[in-house]
Amino acid sequence: MEAAKYVRDSRNTASIHFTLSPEHTEKFNDRILHVLAGYEHSLEVKFDISYSIQKSSTDTLAVDEANLPFRNPDGSLLFRPAGHGALLQNLGDIDADIIFVKNIDNIVPDHLKGPTFEYKKLIGGYLMQARDRINNFLTKAEKGGLSAEELNETIVFAREMLMIPFPSGTETLNTAEKQSLLVSKLNRPVRVCGMVKNEGEPGGGPFWVLDDHGNESLQIVESSQVDMRNDQQKDILQSSTHFNPVDLVCSIRDYKGNKFKLQDFVDESTGLISLKSSGGKTLKAQELPGLWNGSMADWITVFVEVPIITFNPVKTVNDLLRKEHQ
Repeated sequence: MEAAKYVRDSRNTASIHFTLSPEHTEKFNDRILHVLAGYEHSLEVKFDISYSIQKSSTDTLAVDEANLPFRNPDGSLLFRPAGHGALLQNLGDIDADIIFVKNIDNIVPDHLKGPTFEYKKLIGGYLMQARDRINNFLTKAEKGGLSAEELNETIVFAREMLMIPFPSGTETLNTAEKQSLLVSKLNRPVRVCGMVKNEGEPGGGPFWVLDDHGNESLQIVESSQVDMRNDQQKDILQSSTHFNPVDLVCSIRDYKGNKFKLQDFVDESTGLISLKSSGGKTLKAQELPGLWNGSMADWITVFVEVPIITFNPVKTVNDLLRKEHQ
């Protein structure tokens, strides 16, 4: 329903990509084939549906509580899927220019989908507006440079529309130095992220983050990334006003139309170690930097507030008791 409303192209085709677990692929595909013709007829659209599976090469070795390799009952080593950050390769493999990303458990009933359609178009339009201006600048820079006035206008745009901080003294740089700095800041993948008011849902949120080199950037941070033993950090997390419902629109091509190598923009230091169990035994599982967390850390990032009605997660059967699903 959503794809038909905001990713339908000039050929009247809506492209959808699902990442699946291998054990669910057959049943999922059977269900899609069962309902596809009815939706295409009622919505007057053609769907181009593709699938991919989280690559086993991204699995990580589990360890026990003594940090020794965890073994299955047959003595073999236990490898586990490394979280949604492992899907970065899947994202990079998609042959598309603009990609909307959302969790499949965020299910808004059809009669409430109006605001979702509107705000998906809004964040998509914001992304296209920003990306077109970025590409225009980068194209001009490659062809022979920009005037001092154009460079200063681009710095204002980057600061005020893209929320990109610049080091002190940027205004004193000469024309060539400003252009070089701007190219390094702007020649990156772009994402616009919808954020809802925080009403106590579990998950990450939008924060300014200071890295080890003293650089500030906008990041989506999960609670598990915060040192809850640090009172200051704990207070910041608990006083946060917004929540990330995994509502992203991404541009993964550069100004020449080539795909970015997404692995080049990952903050590898943001991986997680979580406690899990297997066969009744506790284990430690390593997760790669989350897809919309550390895996997109060096992207150009913009946050946009969207209405809470666009977020209706169904993670347990009790969530179907929410008023929106009645």
